[in-house]
Amino acid sequence: MKIPRLLQAVLVLAAVYFGFILVFDIILDAVIPSSLLAMYMFFAAAGVFMVFTYDEEQTRELVAPIKALVEDPSKRPWRNIVFVILPLAVGGGTYMQMQPSFEAPLELRTIHPAPPSTAKIYGKRVNLLKLENPLRKIEKEDPEQFRELVNEGAAVYIRNCQYCHGDKLDGKGPYADGLNPTPLNFQDVGTIAQLQESYLFWRITTGGPGLPKEAAPWISSMPVWQDFLKEDEVWKVILFLYDYTGHRPRSWEHE
Repeated sequence: MKIPRLLQAVLVLAAVYFGFILVFDIILDAVIPSSLLAMYMFFAAAGVFMVFTYDEEQTRELVAPIKALVEDPSKRPWRNIVFVILPLAVGGGTYMQMQPSFEAPLELRTIHPAPPSTAKIYGKRVNLLKLENPLRKIEKEDPEQFRELVNEGAAVYIRNCQYCHGDKLDGKGPYADGLNPTPLNFQDVGTIAQLQESYLFWRITTGGPGLPKEAAPWISSMPVWQDFLKEDEVWKVILFLYDYTGHRPRSWEHE
C-alpha cells in the first residue's frame, strides 16, 4: 500500500529529529540545547517540504489529506476533534516549555565546578590558583578610594548584571524567570561566600561557554563578559558583590 505523501514527510522529519538526538546523545555524548535543536528542525522541515512540493502534482498530493479533512462533510467529526486537540496541544506544550524549573536534573552536576588551573583571559594566560584581586589591597590602604571603586563596580553591575541577578543580588532580576537554571542568589551563604575572588573572575569573564564538562547538563546563560567589560570593571564588580552582601571572599591557604 502506498504511503500518503503527507505521512512520508512526517516520517522523514521524525527520522531527522531522532537522528539529531542519536548523534548528540550517543555519538558525541553531548547535550543539545533546545534552541539549537529547534533551529535544526526548522531548516530540516523547510528542506523536506521544498522537496515534497517541487511541482504542482506533488503539492496537491501532499495537501490532499488536509484539504479533505477541512472540506469533506463526512470527516466533520474528525475535523472537530483535530481542531480542538491541536490548539490545546500547541498551547500546552508552549506553556510547559516556558515554565522555569527549580529542580536539579537527574544527572549529577557540580554547583560550583572546579576551575582549570590556568585560563586564557583577556588574551593572556592566567594562573587561577594564584590570582588575587589587585584592587582588594586598597580596602586597607585607602578606604575612601576603595569605597569609590565599590561604587564604580555597582554602576557596572546595574548596567549589565542586575537584569538577571537582581538589583538586590538575590537572583530575582526581571529576566530571571525566563532562565533555567535561575541566576545565583549572591545573598545566599552557599554562593560567593564560599569562593575566592579568582573564581568569580573566571566565571564572569568566561561565562557559560567557559564551564567544564562536569557543569553539564544545566545550561548557563552567563555571557562571556571579557568580550564586553574591561578587566578592572570585572574586579570592581566583584568588590561590589562582596561589599553589598556583607560576605568576605575566601582566601587561598598558604602552606
